[in-house]
Formats: sequence, structure tokens, C-alpha cells
Amino acid sequence: MSDLIDRIRTDLTAAMKAKDAVRQRTLRSAIAAVQEAEVAGKEAATLDDAGVQKVIKAQIKRRNDSIDAYNEAGRADRAADEQAEIAVLQDYVPADLTDDQLGKIVDTVFAANGFSSMKDMGQAMKAVNAEVAGRADGKRVSDLVKSRLA
Repeated sequence: MSDLIDRIRTDLTAAMKAKDAVRQRTLRSAIAAVQEAEVAGKEAATLDDAGVQKVIKAQIKRRNDSIDAYNEAGRADRAADEQAEIAVLQDYVPADLTDDQLGKIVDTVFAANGFSSMKDMGQAMKAVNAEVAGRADGKRVSDLVKSRLA
């Protein structure tokens, strides 16, 4: 059993006692998404903390996409609801790396492995992603690696 999912369940109980509707709705949704991911896996197994964080990041991304759609449709109230849910979910994932931090990681990985041309892109992405460990969006990492290899 994941310590993180236990923490989410404990926080859900606290939100219920505090009658915090947004937090309750968001944490219930997160628990359901984790359970769905566990069942959908090749083997019905309990996710570890990293797996739970991956599911929560997917939930955050989905809500960000919804915010864009609501803003385009002129539904600022719904976009604000989604933003409030993102704020709750971000308590359970590590903070994203800043551009400076990400740049330093890329520089370190490039120096250690000697990546210099676009033919190294695949190996460079694999090495950088291993260091980043989900703390930066894949597109952001890819764009930075490409710019350094070009």
C-alpha cells in the first residue's frame, strides 16, 4: 500500500469533517483514478507512491486541458473550479523544476555523456528523463534537449 494514497484518504476524512466540498470532490476523484489505474494494470496490483503521483499528474493535466476549454467557451466560473481542484492535487506531487534547475540537469547529463548532435536525441532524452523523474513536462524537456543538440 502506498503511503501517498493513505495520506490522501486521511486528508479526505479531514476534508469531510471540515465540510470542504472542493477538497472532498477532488480527493475522491483522485482516489477513484488511482483505483482505476490499479485495476487497468496488467496485474491488479497496488500502485507505489511514484505510480500514484503519475496518476495525479495525469489528473492535473486533464484539469488544465479543461481550463483551456472552459476559457474558450467563456465559462470562467468552471475554469476557476478546475483551478481550485488543481491546487488541491498539487499538494500530492513534487513541485515542477524551474527553467534554471532543468537547464542545470540537462547540462550535467550532457557533460557526463558527451551528447552533442541530434543523433543523440533518444539517448539524451532517456538520460535526462531519468534525472528529472517526472518533475518537468515531457514537452518542456524535449524542447530544451533539442535546443541544446541543434
